[in-house]
Amino acid sequence: MSDFGKDPWWVILIKVVLVFLVLVLLTLFNIWWERRVVARMQHRIGPNVHGPFGLLQSLADGVKLALKEDITPKAADKVVFVLAPVIATVPAFIAFSVIPFGPVVNFFGHRTPLQLTDMPVAVLFVLAVASMGIYGIVLGGWSSGSTYSLLGGLRSSAQMISYEVAMGLALVAVFLYAGSMSTSEIVAAQDDLWFGLILLPSFAIYTISMVGETNRAPFDLPEAEGELVGGFHTEYSSLKFALFFLAEYINMATVSALATTLFLGGWHAPFWIDRVWEGANQGYWPVLWFFGKVLFFIFMFIWLRGSLPRLRYDQFMAFGWKRLIPIALVWIIAVGTIRSISLEGQIDRQYLLIGIGVLAVIFLLMFFVGVDEERAAEEKAGPVVEDGQVEAGGYPVPAMPVGGAARGAAAPLVFGLASAAGQSVAGAVAVEEPESVTTEEQIDG
Repeated sequence: MSDFGKDPWWVILIKVVLVFLVLVLLTLFNIWWERRVVARMQHRIGPNVHGPFGLLQSLADGVKLALKEDITPKAADKVVFVLAPVIATVPAFIAFSVIPFGPVVNFFGHRTPLQLTDMPVAVLFVLAVASMGIYGIVLGGWSSGSTYSLLGGLRSSAQMISYEVAMGLALVAVFLYAGSMSTSEIVAAQDDLWFGLILLPSFAIYTISMVGETNRAPFDLPEAEGELVGGFHTEYSSLKFALFFLAEYINMATVSALATTLFLGGWHAPFWIDRVWEGANQGYWPVLWFFGKVLFFIFMFIWLRGSLPRLRYDQFMAFGWKRLIPIALVWIIAVGTIRSISLEGQIDRQYLLIGIGVLAVIFLLMFFVGVDEERAAEEKAGPVVEDGQVEAGGYPVPAMPVGGAARGAAAPLVFGLASAAGQSVAGAVAVEEPESVTTEEQIDG
């Protein structure tokens, strides 16, 4: 912390411009990389025309978006409609101001850390600023005057609030071990051993939560194209839509950089290369290690998008509130107890690490056990059909009518009910004639 607050104004200005340029260029690269990786997973070619290996495809798409016609719906609240993309994008840039890219270096003859600024509560600052972006999403959906946009904004607010709770709880164990909330001091505390290894449950909870926080697949429910057309940005076009797109990818980089800082040693050399190479953590080399770890998390985002289907909304919310948050709370109690005992010197470090490893395995197993038995039994049993009725939670379908006249009159009703129940209309209307219907009394019966 003593290294900050001493930079002249021109150094601060250069740092601000560099952070902005790095985030914009990283966004362009991440879009290209996602298209190439997903194309490879699906045995396609991907972008390969604009520039070498198609590297300029993202830039071409950005220029195209900026030059497209800008449309504002008549029912929209025009002031809020314009401000919403800005509110969603600006916090994404600000959150990077406390992320450390490297150690103290010689910057144009001036000794300065490769970090814009730092503060005693830097991690809380990142969480607070990142959570401000939800206002842009909610206001964008509300101000559009569209039902689909409003539903997407409400989904996003519920989702981000739910998973921010689990994300914040996952970081408490890091604070306990580092003894600080400053990002630079947390990185310094991981000089010997990364927190991602000794606090594996916290690392797993944070990794899952950051996917839900950024609205990425398989948690991209606010933008579920199959149900909501495009989600909260359905009515947006041109540059305003591009700002929402930019905010999503910068948020991916932000949560990835925070995960790198808190759990993977920040800018420290991976695989403990510094043990054999003294200069690995000196100069500008740590910038390479830092971005290598960030791109690892970006690749995980892409891998999930290309592999997993979208969750059902109730399953997604239940997983956050019934699994992640309770496990995080129990884990905090366990870590606090172990940390207190170790600081008092009543337990050896080796036994401490063994105990943490056992607890980590137990908590990871809790992610995959304890499935709701009632739901599992219902899914295993399935709906039971008897005399035209569906039981055990299925759709109510009335008995099929008999006789030609009665069937013809009831056909529209059967058509509607069968369509709502997901059945084929032909199978619902085509009913065999009873063998012994001869009198009007029997037909009426």
